Amino acid sequence: MPAHPPADAPRVLIIRRRYLGDIVLLGSVLRNLRLHWPDAQLTVLTEPAYAAILALNPDVTTASAFPRSALAWPAFLAAIRRARFTHVLDFDNTDKTALLSRFTGALLRVCFDRELITFRYRSLYTHSAKVTNAFYDSHHITDTYLELLRPLGVPIVTREVRLVPLAADLATIAPLLGPKPQTASPRPRRILLHPGSRSTHRIWPAARFAAVCDRLQDELNAQVFVVAGPAEQALVQEIRGHAKTHLVALDRALTVGQFAALLAQFDLFLCHDSGPMHVAAAVGTPVVALFSGQNAIIWRPLGERHTVLQTPLPCACFPAGQLPGPCTKDDSYKSYCVRQLTADQVFAATCAALLRRS
Repeated sequence: MPAHPPADAPRVLIIRRRYLGDIVLLGSVLRNLRLHWPDAQLTVLTEPAYAAILALNPDVTTASAFPRSALAWPAFLAAIRRARFTHVLDFDNTDKTALLSRFTGALLRVCFDRELITFRYRSLYTHSAKVTNAFYDSHHITDTYLELLRPLGVPIVTREVRLVPLAADLATIAPLLGPKPQTASPRPRRILLHPGSRSTHRIWPAARFAAVCDRLQDELNAQVFVVAGPAEQALVQEIRGHAKTHLVALDRALTVGQFAALLAQFDLFLCHDSGPMHVAAAVGTPVVALFSGQNAIIWRPLGERHTVLQTPLPCACFPAGQLPGPCTKDDSYKSYCVRQLTADQVFAATCAALLRRS
C-alpha cells in the first residue's frame, strides 16, 4: 500500500471492542476491503488489550484503542474527528459505539439489524445489514461479519483470515524450541497444547490431556509442548503430574505477537474453543479444537484443515427444549459437555490431522 494514499481514498473505521478471536476474524472483512479499495486507510478500533494482534494483519493501516482513562477521552475524540473517516463499520452496535460512529462525521455508517437485539441509538447509522437469527445460527461468524460490507457495495470475494508473524517475534521464540537438528533427518512432529480457556467450563480434564500427550509421544514419536497464561500454570503442572512422558512447558511470558510466531512453528495446535484457536488457524497451523456447548458452526476455526470435536447436541447435560443451552439453568458458563469427550477420541482426531498434514 502506498505510504501516502490518495486524498480521495476511503478512510474506514472498523469498531470491534473485543475479544481476541473476534478481532482476528475481522480479517475477512479487512481482506475484502483491501481487495476492493487497495489505497484505503483501514483503522480498527478495539479495547487496549486486543490492539497488538492487529499489527500482524497486513491489511490494517492503523490499530487504535479506546482510552483506558476518562481523562484521555477528549484527546481521543479530537483524534477521531481529525481522521475525517468516510465510512464506519460498527460490529459492536452499542449505544456508546453508535454515538462514536455519529461523532466521526462519516457520511456512511453501518450497523447490524439483528432480530430481537435493539439499542437506543440505531437511528444514528445511515445503513444497516439485516441478519436473521436463522442466518446467524447456521453460518460461520465471518459470514455474519461480511454482511456488513453489503451496504458499502463491497463485493465479498473471500473468507480469508491471515496473520503474518513479525520477523522480530520469530527470532525471539526460536530458542524456545530447542537447538536446530545437526543432521538432515526429519525432526519429530511438534504439537503445541494450550489446555486453558478464559471460560473454565470449557476445560477438558487434565488427566485426559496427559493421556493423549503420552500416546502422541510414545506411539508417534511426536514432541509435545504446553503453553498457557500465568493464571493457567497450575493446570499445566497438573497435566505434567499425570503425564508419564516429558512435556516441554513454555512458561515464559509471551506477547500476542510472539505467541502467534510460536504457533506458526508447530505441526498441530490442540486446544479448546478459544481465542488462541483462531490465531493458530490464521497463521496456518492445523487445529484440533475441543468444543463444549458453543455453536461450532459459528465459532469453529476457519478453513478446511481443522478438526472440531464436540458431543452431538443436544446432549444429556442440556435441559429439555434448549439447543444450545447451558447445563446449569440460566448459567451459560457452566456447560460441561466437553468432558464427555474421551481421550481415545482426541488421540484419534489428532493422529488423523497429523496424517493429513504429512
